[in-house]
Amino acid sequence: MTSIRSAAAFAAMAACSLAASAGQDEQFTPEFREIHSSFDAKHTPKLSAPGSVKRGEWFDVSVSVGAGGEHPSLSEHHVRYIALYKDTAEIARVYLHPVFSAPRVTFTIALDESGTLRALAEPTHSAAWEASQKITVKP
Repeated sequence: MTSIRSAAAFAAMAACSLAASAGQDEQFTPEFREIHSSFDAKHTPKLSAPGSVKRGEWFDVSVSVGAGGEHPSLSEHHVRYIALYKDTAEIARVYLHPVFSAPRVTFTIALDESGTLRALAEPTHSAAWEASQKITVKP
């Protein structure tokens, strides 16, 4: 009997949590959630990667936030995460801690085919900012 009550209590808590998150989603406008691809000196990621690589060989991709200078890392305003995509597929993501993490990271990756590398960085006060770079994979 106890496990049935516990399961029912858990289901009720989950339903309340789901309803609360649905209400929170409504407060964000589509503009707030839309990824920014325009240039902003403090928020646009700076993506550094070679223009061409050999298929299957490891190489470094560096991303720093703030193409015109480094983004601050304060408890009230910092970068939550930096993510790296190859076209639409996420390759890696690093979550950053305010104050103790600088908004820059180096990913070591390997690719099988050419495409576009995309770096996304999400600050605490807006949707993510994006930078991209085409990359050619040679056999």
